[in-house]
Amino acid sequence: MPGMGVEIEVVRTVSGDIAEAFRRLLPQLSSSAAPLDGDALQALADHPANRLLVARAGGEILGTLTLVTFPIPTGVRAWIEDVVVDSAARGQGVGAALVTAAVELARTSGARTVDLTSRPSREAANRLYRRLGFTERATNLYRITT
Repeated sequence: MPGMGVEIEVVRTVSGDIAEAFRRLLPQLSSSAAPLDGDALQALADHPANRLLVARAGGEILGTLTLVTFPIPTGVRAWIEDVVVDSAARGQGVGAALVTAAVELARTSGARTVDLTSRPSREAANRLYRRLGFTERATNLYRITT
């Protein structure tokens, strides 16, 4: 369905269809992520640093993304996290619409840059990010399990 009309919505109230979409989409992103109920999703939507975005086409939720913005001494930072597009809708512009909307929201929030990470094995996602103007940074990413 190239050219399908994708609408991006910032979730303010978690409805049943949004909760159901997360039950369907989250396992496509992470096999280890715990399922989220409506209350947990509402807490995410209510958090002042988060903007939970969903992409709809024909009324159906086909993807989601979380934009995190927060102030630090050097300015406003913005991160795109947990991008997932339903496997049946990939390659149809859903991811591009989500990321483009998130970048615009970050810009209007005062962020000069937007960061994201993507595993090298996610080749299509990495091509999308480069096509949308993201550049790979030479940096080390460190993690500690707490």
